[in-house]
Amino acid sequence: MMAGSSFEPVFSQLPGFGEIRSGSLGTRIATTAAEIDAVQALRYRVFYGEMGAHPDAQSGASQRDADVFDEVADHLLVVDHDIGPGVEGIVGTYRLIRRIAAARIGRFYSAAEYDIANIEAFPGEILELGRSCVDAAYRSRTAMQLLWRGIAAYVFRHRIDVMFGCASLPGTDPDMLATELTYLYSHHLAPPAIRPRALTSLYVDMCRADPASLDPRRALTSLPPLIKGYLRLGGFVGDGAVIDRQFNTIDVAVVVKTDLITDKYTRHYQRDTPDGTS
Repeated sequence: MMAGSSFEPVFSQLPGFGEIRSGSLGTRIATTAAEIDAVQALRYRVFYGEMGAHPDAQSGASQRDADVFDEVADHLLVVDHDIGPGVEGIVGTYRLIRRIAAARIGRFYSAAEYDIANIEAFPGEILELGRSCVDAAYRSRTAMQLLWRGIAAYVFRHRIDVMFGCASLPGTDPDMLATELTYLYSHHLAPPAIRPRALTSLYVDMCRADPASLDPRRALTSLPPLIKGYLRLGGFVGDGAVIDRQFNTIDVAVVVKTDLITDKYTRHYQRDTPDGTS
């Protein structure tokens, strides 16, 4: 999530919103099976081709990163219109799963690593974020801003109160990430009412150094951009990290109450529509 980005109220009859443009790039929700297939191919290239994830037999054969959650999710796209407005132009993606979608298969993706009962019991609308990736040639501020502007529009449209998901740090040795994990635990631990906890069988203690010995600014700088983005919006982390050996990462649970997103979006929206209605 990029600080200082603006949100534009551009809606249509699509599941989330209409396309939001910035130059040749646009962000919108996927609307066809072919677009979702292109998303899965992009994820495979990034996760397995670049990041060293280990494909199972099915993923390796299909060259797709796909699972059952793709069938119920909304898939946010970044499209380069200089390449094309459809499948050929997809250069970024984020997977969005609302409560009603997760109910169709009986669980959220994060539940395989974290006890999220507190979040599931939250009385408002909740949204799970995951499978974020951008093609290497487009890892710029513009592409990331577009993804977050798209998420802001989606949050506004569906009145999301809490967003959550698993965010990753590279590598599988928690001691190599002692500074980052300790900083997150000591400075950004979620309040108990919305705090996920790593499942007991997977739990890795995040407090791996003396918090007083850390330089918070340096620790923050060393975090992956996606996690820093969550923190800029006032996000929290759960209790316990999880080693994901398939994806060659250490995961942390992230939780964001969407007040800051919706307040900013609403103010911008109401400036464009005097009566404040959509």
